[in-house]
Amino acid sequence: MSEKKLQNIHILVTGASSGLGLSMAEALLRSGATVALASRPGSRLDEAVARLTQAGYSAVGIPLDVRSEQSVDEAVQWVRREWGKLDVLVNNAGIGMKTVNPRFLVDPQPFFKVSPEGFRNLIDTNLTGYFLVARGVTPLMIEQGKGRIINISMNHETMKRKGFVPYGPSRAATESLSHIMAEDLKEYGITVNMLLPGGATITGMIPDELRNEIESKFQLLDPKVMDEPIVFLASPRAEGITGERIVAADFKKWLQERV
Repeated sequence: MSEKKLQNIHILVTGASSGLGLSMAEALLRSGATVALASRPGSRLDEAVARLTQAGYSAVGIPLDVRSEQSVDEAVQWVRREWGKLDVLVNNAGIGMKTVNPRFLVDPQPFFKVSPEGFRNLIDTNLTGYFLVARGVTPLMIEQGKGRIINISMNHETMKRKGFVPYGPSRAATESLSHIMAEDLKEYGITVNMLLPGGATITGMIPDELRNEIESKFQLLDPKVMDEPIVFLASPRAEGITGERIVAADFKKWLQERV
């Protein structure tokens, strides 16, 4: 196990049963944090938590539907009851373009072919979900006089790419939300930053049946690209940093320029 630089740090990661969320949760656990993996209940979450606890990590699973105020409230109540504090929220839960067009990377479709139901479902998860979870944990962080929120985003190019409604708009709005949250929370000692991989990543958002076809056209990043920057943002080294947009693939350069 690596150096326990995050000992006594309690972190909630949403969308943590697979993909970027699971990779970040594992990196935080390896660094000594206590982590609640939150996602919709099911075997994926149960199996991930079982594997991590059997490896000796301080992991726990929390059932969470980020689109539901009641579900968010229940998760926050669990944190208050079991931990009594929350140091870091990683807002990561989201769904991708394959929910409205399974062939989105190889056969993009224009926005007017997206169903209203598909549009609303993705926005409710990717944007409203970030708002609801951050809104839910902020009172606890205000009581503590400190806290960190990390919102996971994506490349600006993807926000403008052909055929990327509603995923592109959902993350463009996430970044606006993040900047405003950072300003709103400065006076309370709570920081808000954005973290994005820096390219398409190998996650469940890419349909398995199209992976070979997509990999021939796009260079996909390993989810582990998020590990080092997420640990940094949760660590004492990131004290006071807020309103930043960090590209994981360029993290070392970003860090060097800050020194």
